[in-house]
Amino acid sequence: MLFTLITGASMGIGEAFAREFARRGHNLVLVARSGDRMQTLAEEFRRQRGVEVKVCVEDLCDAQSPARIYEFCRRQRADIDMLVNCAGLSRAGDFDDIPLEKLEQVMMVNMMAMARLTRLFLPDMVARRGGSIINVASLGALQGVSGLGLYSATKAFVVTLSEALYGELKGKGIKVIAVCPGFINTGFFERAGHNRANLRLPMSETGVVVKAAIKGLKKNSVRVFPTLIDRVLVFSQRLVSRKIVIWLAGFIAAVKDR
Repeated sequence: MLFTLITGASMGIGEAFAREFARRGHNLVLVARSGDRMQTLAEEFRRQRGVEVKVCVEDLCDAQSPARIYEFCRRQRADIDMLVNCAGLSRAGDFDDIPLEKLEQVMMVNMMAMARLTRLFLPDMVARRGGSIINVASLGALQGVSGLGLYSATKAFVVTLSEALYGELKGKGIKVIAVCPGFINTGFFERAGHNRANLRLPMSETGVVVKAAIKGLKKNSVRVFPTLIDRVLVFSQRLVSRKIVIWLAGFIAAVKDR
């Protein structure tokens, strides 16, 4: 039986993906640390949408978690034909102030877990000659962001790997996109220690990201920018120097209190 696997599925953008795909009749594998929250969602989706839902409680900070997730799906006979790499971590502040443990956790979740999960599930998609991979990156991936240097660097990894996979998998029936949202209204900022009151651009709702990702899959896009503001900011980078791009990104994010 075919399933859609979503990491970070218990809240924010991941939950929004889960809700939309359940509405569309997808069977789901939900992955996150919050077991109770995912069980609540699973019961809701089964009751209201009539889909099959598997709950896999894992912490992607653990280097072995992708392998356990893959084995979980094998045991449950859940064939993954859509992988949504949505889980992410951040830590606001200057790079030299980030605790080493936190640095490694951000890199593990944002890069290694995403790459390992993709590597584990991709051969099965290639064998079936069908599948989709949605990688949630960030507008911050397109330049270094002062105060979010590690986060923006890890999301740049997500974008470039997605682009490479897009090229490698052309003609094999598999679509790969990188979704690059700007500021989205979730609890992400609070967990990262980033004061959302400082932001100099409006925040969008999670549904905007999901809608843009699904549209991007249909169009076989490579990069997806969910809002008009996102697209304008990306286009504006062509018109100014990299020094200005970096300054503007830091100014808009406004990590430090004014």
